[in-house]
Amino acid sequence: MMELGTEATLLGLFISGLVSATLLPGGSEALFSYMLYQDQFAEFPLFIAVTSGNALGGMITFLMGWWLATRYPLKTLDKPQHLRAQRWLEQWGPVALLLSWLPLVGDPLCFIAGWLRGRLWLSMLMILLGKAARYLVLIAVVG
Repeated sequence: MMELGTEATLLGLFISGLVSATLLPGGSEALFSYMLYQDQFAEFPLFIAVTSGNALGGMITFLMGWWLATRYPLKTLDKPQHLRAQRWLEQWGPVALLLSWLPLVGDPLCFIAGWLRGRLWLSMLMILLGKAARYLVLIAVVG
């Protein structure tokens, strides 16, 4: 059984990952890297906590786009990151969501994929894989 401090730490890391993957600002990579560097926790629980939070945040952003498309049909995209995300999605389909971890583009990519009604389960899988890859790289670099 985990200690209360460990559970609270993993919950905090999960929340950091979740917020970082929405349209709100966040920095789960810095917290995750710091926790890896401190070497007080095993890598795997940290990885699972931050990846699941970050993937859930990306999926929420995808579903927000999906829902808003039913309320406000897409007429034009005017922000450069939205236009870039749309081009990537039109060219690569849900596979483009493997890039959902990218700064400045990743969150709009998830949102636009939902707005364009990307295939739900494949999109969710690509978001999960893309988000997980980011934290695996950090483990390789920091851990």
